[in-house]
Amino acid sequence: MPAVREESHDIHSDEDVVRIRQMTRQWAVDLGFTLVDQTKIVTAASELARNTLIHGGGGLTRIESLQEGGRRGLRLTFEDKGPGIPDVAQALRDGFTTGSGLGLGLGGARRLSSEFDITSVSGQGTRVRITRWK
Repeated sequence: MPAVREESHDIHSDEDVVRIRQMTRQWAVDLGFTLVDQTKIVTAASELARNTLIHGGGGLTRIESLQEGGRRGLRLTFEDKGPGIPDVAQALRDGFTTGSGLGLGLGGARRLSSEFDITSVSGQGTRVRITRWK
């Protein structure tokens, strides 16, 4: 489905993660998302942007507004060229972590999204795409 509007931004610092979070909130507001839906997509975006930075060594995010029939959506794609995720199913399980976090990032982002897709190749990187529909 073609995007109505889209932008891409690099993620190479904590400031970029904050910028992605702020942009996501503004796009969600512009699309008329409720406060609850804004919070869900912003929380998921924050987790995925941080994962892109910490585990992927930085990367790129693309944010797109979508229109399908009478519904509007916000799609975010996070891509890195990092080490990849050796076992995606395990990484999606709550409590699994390779760092010092709670292990809720990927699974939490999946639960907060209407649609969730992840592709990861060991040694080549990871792409996570989420969509939240209004």
